[in-house]
Amino acid sequence: MTVSAPVRTTHPDTTAPADSATAAPAEPADRRRPRRNDADSMAVASFVLGLVGLLVFNLVLGPCALVLGTLALARSTGRRGRAWLGLALGAADLIVLAALVTADGTVSWSVGG
Repeated sequence: MTVSAPVRTTHPDTTAPADSATAAPAEPADRRRPRRNDADSMAVASFVLGLVGLLVFNLVLGPCALVLGTLALARSTGRRGRAWLGLALGAADLIVLAALVTADGTVSWSVGG
């Protein structure tokens, strides 16, 4: 008596065996991407938005830098220093905004007389 292993066939559209009931469904490529890359991107974006916010749109870019920096730190970014700098620059944006409103009574920069 000879025992042969069952022949596994694959469906043309997938790499999983067609007759296997225990095969896990294939995940889309974007779900397999690690979340750390997203967190690193958030840390960099936080830093850039905080830096640009010191010059323009500090009312909008400051809070965005704060939120992105906090999210990056919560998602365990590898760029923790950049996320912390983004948080500091976002807070500095809001401090600059408060100083401008207090000094000039406006939320815009005024150069000169």
